[in-house]
Amino acid sequence: MPMSRILLLLFLSVSLIAQSQQIEQESLFSQMIGKNIKKYTLESQKAYATNNFERAEFLFDSLINHVVNESFIDNFKFKKRSGRTVELYDYEKPIFLMTYASWCTPGVGEIPALNEIAEKYHKDIDFIVLFWDSRDKVKKVAREYSRHIDVVYVDERDNKNNYVVQSMKHSLGFPTSFFIDAQKKIVDVRRGVLHPYEEAYEISFELNYNSFLNGISLLKHLPEASDGLVTKDKPLP
Repeated sequence: MPMSRILLLLFLSVSLIAQSQQIEQESLFSQMIGKNIKKYTLESQKAYATNNFERAEFLFDSLINHVVNESFIDNFKFKKRSGRTVELYDYEKPIFLMTYASWCTPGVGEIPALNEIAEKYHKDIDFIVLFWDSRDKVKKVAREYSRHIDVVYVDERDNKNNYVVQSMKHSLGFPTSFFIDAQKKIVDVRRGVLHPYEEAYEISFELNYNSFLNGISLLKHLPEASDGLVTKDKPLP
């Protein structure tokens, strides 16, 4: 093969690789959020200032549906309770990732509902609860979670310049659930179930169970029930 042809093929290969890397970089979650978060924050603050909660919810849904979904979650580091550092891309299965903080008060049925979901589907999905908190505080709350859920943490005091942490924690708030497929593409993002204080356990459990299960159905590529909900009485196979 002539040298000129070899050089041409080499040039084309390098160009395709560079283009692929650029596309992947531009479709990262942190990049997509960075391009849109200022406008979203400004508009949502206006909505909350006038108690227009319906408008605020619409803005959040629009951000998720038109910006976040189909982007790829960044590979970032966090720590397990043992203190060992791991990366998100170490997980090979589809991922259910919930971000939290120890001072948040979950609904009375939220953790039991998540534990039951994890017990059923941990063979197919990796469950991670990520706390924006210190190791000592996380170790206290971790006892409530199933052994099939990885309870990890990021201490922001040690990660002030971490752009991924900033975009995940401060852009969408918490608790927030990310449903991520095996290729690390974000399928959906959902806020935690709102709950009034002194809500009955049965109601809290059912609301959270159904919410988690419908998200899991996206990762398992199964159709939802005909009424739009996968319920505890109509579980996934």
